[in-house]
Amino acid sequence: MAVSYNKLFHLMVDQKLSNTQLADRAGISLNIVTRLKRDEYVSMETVEKICGALDCGVDEILEFVQDIGHNK
Repeated sequence: MAVSYNKLFHLMVDQKLSNTQLADRAGISLNIVTRLKRDEYVSMETVEKICGALDCGVDEILEFVQDIGHNK
């Protein structure tokens, strides 16, 4: 399973929130925002900071998706 952060970016559009504003509000770096855009690993601490900054739950910013890139 892989993680998709598409929900986060849809939420940011709805709230008219830029990448920089998210980083500032959540106290994370723009490098982490880039990792999120690429659906790369970020720590649970980062997810918690984003949820706190946006006043939302984890299920509102991420979802687990089938990882097509890896054969098992």
